[in-house]
Amino acid sequence: MMHIGSLEAGPRGTIADVAGVTVGHCTLAQGAVQTGVTVIRPHGGDVYRDKAPAAACVINGFGKSVGLVQVDELGVIETPIALTNTFGVGTLANAQIRAAIAANPRIGREEPSVNPLVFECNDGYLNDMQAFAIDEAHYMSALDACSVDFERGAVGAGRGMSCFELKGGIGSASRVVHIDERTYTAGALVLANFGRLPQLTIAGAAVGRTLHVESEAPNKPEQGSIIMLIATDAPLDARQLRRVAMRAAAGLARTGSVYGHGSGDIALAFTTAYTVRHDAAFIATPPLVSDARLDPLFQAAADSIEQAILDALFSAETVSGRDGHRRISLKHALETRP
Repeated sequence: MMHIGSLEAGPRGTIADVAGVTVGHCTLAQGAVQTGVTVIRPHGGDVYRDKAPAAACVINGFGKSVGLVQVDELGVIETPIALTNTFGVGTLANAQIRAAIAANPRIGREEPSVNPLVFECNDGYLNDMQAFAIDEAHYMSALDACSVDFERGAVGAGRGMSCFELKGGIGSASRVVHIDERTYTAGALVLANFGRLPQLTIAGAAVGRTLHVESEAPNKPEQGSIIMLIATDAPLDARQLRRVAMRAAAGLARTGSVYGHGSGDIALAFTTAYTVRHDAAFIATPPLVSDARLDPLFQAAADSIEQAILDALFSAETVSGRDGHRRISLKHALETRP
């Protein structure tokens, strides 16, 4: 797979190049059930007690996520980030709440409630969402599996996802940036489930127009989505993190997306440079990067999101699911094109 942009990748080429970030999956793949859960931990501690500064950007709001309102208001996340299918959101929110209470029994009593953070995409083309196959144990399994080494492609929440009418799913990438004399890393992870085949653009080339695969009705409105996560170890505040999150749209657009009416396109950026202690009266922060020095991080966000989308496409395998529906992998489509 080609390298996007001029910035170098980190050693793993994934979001786990940002120290402390781990990812875990739980995959359900049996007959009409092709779905799963993916969990991203911003650090190895208790995220409720040591919250990660974060901000989100809603590019197109056709989505059913939980937790974005409070992230927008307070500028922190206080649970790991969970990804799944549309009908699994409520179940995972409950699982996150139970996990937080188990670690902090005073939640909802002597202490405030907890803000679960769950993102979704509709995997209903391949997965029978009406089976409601996701349960709380799948969240805990994905949480327990979190590691710096994780699979990409048709795994976890990405199992049933489609991208440009091909097999989509989980993709990840990283970029190293230099700001004055300091070096930082930005890492991306996407749940890619969007786009129509003729739009697919790879490194500026209109590849989708050269592929001939089983396609849905050409005039059917787009009903996909993409969730884009950006982690960095650069010291930023929530306002700056929202600016970084906005640049995910640039990377998304380069792949051919037009943010269709039925697509929920949401980006969230967080930093591992410091945490916000739950019960602190005052918050100690390191010196923040000046706004005038953010351009390298903006480039890293755009490039790593574009790379992560391609990673999802190139990593995914062909999957068959509900009612005989099938999505072939990009690799297979490229190998069999005329």
